[in-house]
Amino acid sequence: MASTSSTFLPSVIAGAIAGALVTALILQNPGLLNLPSPQQSREGQPVTISPSEFATSHEEAIVNTVQAAQPAVVSIIVTKDVPVIEQFFEEVPGPFGGFFESPFSFRMPQLRQNGTERQEIGGGSGFIVSADGTIVTNRHVVSDEAAQYTVFLSDGTRYDARVVARDPANDIAIIKIDGSNLSYLEFADSGALRVGQSVIAIGNALGEFRNTVSAGVVSGLARSIQAGTGFGQTEQLDEVIQTDAAINPGNSGGPLLDLHGRVVGVNVAVALGSENIGFALPANAVASIVDSVRESGRIIRPYLGVRYTPITAAIQEANNLPVDYGVLIIGDSTQQQPGVVPGSPASRAGLKQGDIILEIDSRRLDENTSLSQMIRNKKVGESVQLKVLSDGQEKTVSITLDEFPQ
Repeated sequence: MASTSSTFLPSVIAGAIAGALVTALILQNPGLLNLPSPQQSREGQPVTISPSEFATSHEEAIVNTVQAAQPAVVSIIVTKDVPVIEQFFEEVPGPFGGFFESPFSFRMPQLRQNGTERQEIGGGSGFIVSADGTIVTNRHVVSDEAAQYTVFLSDGTRYDARVVARDPANDIAIIKIDGSNLSYLEFADSGALRVGQSVIAIGNALGEFRNTVSAGVVSGLARSIQAGTGFGQTEQLDEVIQTDAAINPGNSGGPLLDLHGRVVGVNVAVALGSENIGFALPANAVASIVDSVRESGRIIRPYLGVRYTPITAAIQEANNLPVDYGVLIIGDSTQQQPGVVPGSPASRAGLKQGDIILEIDSRRLDENTSLSQMIRNKKVGESVQLKVLSDGQEKTVSITLDEFPQ
């Protein structure tokens, strides 16, 4: 998995910090359009903008897309039973003891739990991908197995939600509400995205401002980032889309849309200390997860079992490597996460930390071909051929992919 020196924050929001952050403009005015209401005209149908609706001006195109897509974008509220802590005073004896009886006593403040109460502890965003209420969001939005999740549609309709699947490799989760005839979004081919293409982000900004809209462009493709929660947890995200459309805390799990109302990515993280550097998971990877859940009821994905960093000119120089392409198998600095996962297909094949994977199935690993994307496109049980540089010698290794551990 790749590494980077920058710090990124998943765009989830905790209730305790919502008031300290800057708000964003909400665009929600049906009167601006001459189109039928999406809630009335597109119930139970995928959201798309037909050529006749596609505006001639860029501004009109954005407004039309937002108006059509909003009914399929949801806000997710996270609640949990948390301890109620109260203060009480306990009487303690005075300073004298032994043979002397003290006429004094003192009352000292103490803390104790007095039951529990339901509190809102966070929030995020999501979007509907089927008329019966299947919803895509980020895994970190619904990671707490002890929490309860509530979904709000753009019209304020409320549903209880259950978590169907959490992706063990990507920051994606599938949740479900018991609905019918709901408007939903379809996926675009994220492989066809171009830098400079216009995109729109919609989400529950700051966990407070539902259906907040921001617009921008695709700033970069196939980025690899190390995302952190701010609480010591980190996650490697590969092949992500970079955008300058503002993605605020609380936008996690919301859609990144093209101007036809199709999902090109799932908003996931922002770069700390930056202005308008946000990231989204590519639609093609998310669509395969949705298909897996529809077919099997859970997320099934192939698994190689290596952590790595793509070799760049800087990585080559810093590590005195003999090649300027491929991926270097390397763990984290603490070695709590080794480069080769014990018991994995890579481990069984004899790969070790410090090896360089040069090719997969005769395709050279470089800025145009990613190892994670190549593995993602395989099936469990399928074999791959790796060309590996190990201890200065090239060798070819055949590895059969396992299912990613649940």
